[in-house]
Amino acid sequence: MADSEQDKRDRLARQFIEALPFARALGLELTRIGEGEAEITLPWRDDLVGDPEAGVIHGGAVSALMDTCGGAAVMSHADVPAGTATLDLRLDYMRPATPGQALRAVAHCYHVTRSVAFMRAEAFDDDASRPVAAATGAFTVER
Repeated sequence: MADSEQDKRDRLARQFIEALPFARALGLELTRIGEGEAEITLPWRDDLVGDPEAGVIHGGAVSALMDTCGGAAVMSHADVPAGTATLDLRLDYMRPATPGQALRAVAHCYHVTRSVAFMRAEAFDDDASRPVAAATGAFTVER
């Protein structure tokens, strides 16, 4: 059975994310991808803590999680034929992540033009009712 175009996009996005050395170093795990949406998990680890007294994951790790998840969502969108790169990323940190808990980012590519794709994302710890961070971003669309 031949792969659909969506299956091919999803597979390429998964391979791209899994091949990123920084994503591997952070331990990012792509848990869901398809049709302009992605979900990636960042495990809590001692070496990712930004404040040793509080035990909270460093904001840079959260930023990398959101950027990578947004890029994966863009790559899996039906109107994005190839790879992508981040043009702009805005993060709003809503609250500290709970020490010892993994973070889960969910991104959605909501609009694609000829050369730019736009996404929104949120990151959560175990409390899925209150985001740790929210992001909006713009990514290149390579034709």
